[in-house]
Amino acid sequence: MTRIAATFARLRARRETALFPYLTIGFPSREATAALALELVRAGADGLELGIPFSDPLADGVTLQRASQRALEAGTTIEDAFRVAQALRAAVEVPLLFMSYYNPIVHRGEERFCRAAAAAGVDGLIVPDLPLEESGALKAACTAAGLALVGMVAPTTPDERLAAIGAAAEGFVYCVSLVGVTGARAQLARDLPQFLQRVRRATALPLVVGFGVSRPEHVAAIGQHADGVIVASALADLIESAPPEEQRRVAGDYIRALKAACRRPPEGEGIGVE
Repeated sequence: MTRIAATFARLRARRETALFPYLTIGFPSREATAALALELVRAGADGLELGIPFSDPLADGVTLQRASQRALEAGTTIEDAFRVAQALRAAVEVPLLFMSYYNPIVHRGEERFCRAAAAAGVDGLIVPDLPLEESGALKAACTAAGLALVGMVAPTTPDERLAAIGAAAEGFVYCVSLVGVTGARAQLARDLPQFLQRVRRATALPLVVGFGVSRPEHVAAIGQHADGVIVASALADLIESAPPEEQRRVAGDYIRALKAACRRPPEGEGIGVE
């Protein structure tokens, strides 16, 4: 059983929602990312999504665009991403996933990229700008390297396409909670439960919700309908606003609060999305 599958199986048995924080490699600095990521795991993170910075992050809102730009200006490279993953894998057993736009992967070469990611201890890839119809080469490279290629779906995805993506996806299905780019929101979309029901009919894989998740009450609500959550922009905002000497503590406290909300109530005591 893979680390991803084992993690979801364990949490499902404990009636807990999986919490996967997102960090941009090289943010808040090239030196700080690994230690910060390790602090998130100590605080309760069940896995980590590690973003490879890119100059044209079309799915990202202002916060993550800024984090990516800071990382690139500091000289962060794909090699830094491999080094961070390798350092984390030596210290933790939680699933590690790279989030990368397709251009850096193609530039390095799909097979070479996937081999290096696997050697560094990475478990899967999330590639937000890669359509299903064009994913064949990367899917083959992932399979050869033992990596999961996570599928992404959105509220606008038709049922027929949900079925196709669900059939091809590995690890879990990333459910974009809203139409738009990343960024912390005050409220979740009202139609999120209905969207997740449609995705659930299309795949047996765990469903993980991202985009706009920022509060413990968001995590609790999502946990009634999905298997995991990804928190990104809200965490980056906290890190950016804290003094360097306080960043790990602030981030850890935030993850502990979110993880506390991952414990689901007994059956029949669901929390609605408002």
